[in-house]
Amino acid sequence: MKNVRRFLVFAACSALSCALGCGGGSSSNRSSSGTSGTTSNQTIASSGPNVAAITVNSGPPGNGGYANGAFATATVCSPGTSTCQTIGGLLVDTGSVGLRIVSSVLTIALPQQKSASGSPVVECLQFLDSYSWGPVQTADIEIASEKAGSVPIHVLSDTDFMVPASCSSAGPSADTLATLGANGILGVGLFPQDCGPACVQSSTNTTPPQNAYYECPATGCQAIFETLPQQVQNPVALFAKDNNGIIVELPPVSGAELSVNGSLVFGIGTQTNNGLAGATVYTAGSLTSSSPGNFTTSFNGQTFSDNSFIDSGSNGYFFPDSSITVCSDNSGFYCPSSRLNLSASNQGATAGSGTVDFSVANADSLFSNASDSAFGDLAGPAPNDFDWGLPFFYGRNVFVAIEGTNAPGGTAPYWAY
Repeated sequence: MKNVRRFLVFAACSALSCALGCGGGSSSNRSSSGTSGTTSNQTIASSGPNVAAITVNSGPPGNGGYANGAFATATVCSPGTSTCQTIGGLLVDTGSVGLRIVSSVLTIALPQQKSASGSPVVECLQFLDSYSWGPVQTADIEIASEKAGSVPIHVLSDTDFMVPASCSSAGPSADTLATLGANGILGVGLFPQDCGPACVQSSTNTTPPQNAYYECPATGCQAIFETLPQQVQNPVALFAKDNNGIIVELPPVSGAELSVNGSLVFGIGTQTNNGLAGATVYTAGSLTSSSPGNFTTSFNGQTFSDNSFIDSGSNGYFFPDSSITVCSDNSGFYCPSSRLNLSASNQGATAGSGTVDFSVANADSLFSNASDSAFGDLAGPAPNDFDWGLPFFYGRNVFVAIEGTNAPGGTAPYWAY
C-alpha cells in the first residue's frame, strides 16, 4: 500500500499558523481565460547558478518507498564555519516554509536557538495528517550556488523534548525517515517565515499559539511568542539575489514512470532563465488574510472558495467526488474502472482565472509495478478542499512568488503557470 502524503499547511490552518504546516510545469503561455494542460513547448532550465536539480523517485533508502515525491539536495553548515554536510532526499514542498531535517540524518552540530529566558526553543509543525516536533537550530544554507547565512531551521525529533498534546493532536509523528518518507522538507512556499505575525506578541495578540513555538526548560515545554527573525525562515527569501520566489519545472508524466528529473529554479524575472514568459498569475491569500496561500477552485458543481492550493508536497490531486470509487488496497486514493478526463476552473484571490484539464487513473493499477515512483494521474479523496498536488506540476512550470518581495506579474504572494 502506498502512503497518502499531504504536507500542505496553508489550507488547514488559520492565519495563526498558515505557513506553519500546510502541505504541494513550462509556462502555459495562455491568457487568463485559457485552458491549462500539459504543453509541448515546455522549457526546463538545465543549468545555472540559480538552478538545483530535483528528482521524482522512491526517495532515500530506508523510507519504505515514496509515490510522487520531488527531492532536492542542500548543504548546511555550522554558521560562519566550514563544518558542513550535504543532505539529499529533501522533499521539495511549495505548501510549507522552511528547511526541516530529520535529526538522525544530521551529523554536524548546529547552535540551538534560545528563548529570552535562556531555554531551548522547539517547534511544532502540524500538517494536514501528521505533525513534526523538534528544536529550532541555526545553519548556513547553500542550494545550487545560492547561499543564506544564519538561518533558523527545524530539526525533527520526538526524543529531545517531550511532545505536548497540543502538538500531537494533529495525527501521527513524521519525525523519522520511515514516517516522513524523506530526509527532510525543503519548504519553499509563498511566505518568508513559517508563522508570521500570528506568532509575534502585540497589543492585539496576547496569547501565544498552542501549536507553534515552545520554550522547553527542564520543567516542561510552554508555548511562546516568536519574533519574525527567530522563526523558521524560507531560505529563498534570504538569498542575496534570486530571492523573490521559485519555479518548479518537471516534464510531463503519462501513467506511471520509474523516475523523472527536473529543476528547482530560484528567482522570478531575475535571470534569463526565470522569466514569467506569459504564465498566468493567480493571486493567493496573504499571510494575514483568512485563507493564506489559497485561491478558489470550481469542480463538478462544487466551489471551493478560498480553499484550494498548489502543493508539491502532496503526492496526488486531492478533492471530494463521491462518484469516483475509492481503492480497496490503497484506500487513500481513487480507483475508477477506467481513466477519467476531468476539468476544473481556478480563480485567484484577487486576479487570474483559467481552466485546468487533468486525469485520474486507477491507483491500484498505477502501483502495480513497485519500482515506479512518478504518477501523472494519481488522485484521492479530500473532505472539503481541492489540493493540486505533484501531478499538477508535471508538464508545466509552476511559479511561487514570496509575499513581500518585488516580483514581476503583480503583488505577491501568487502562483503562476
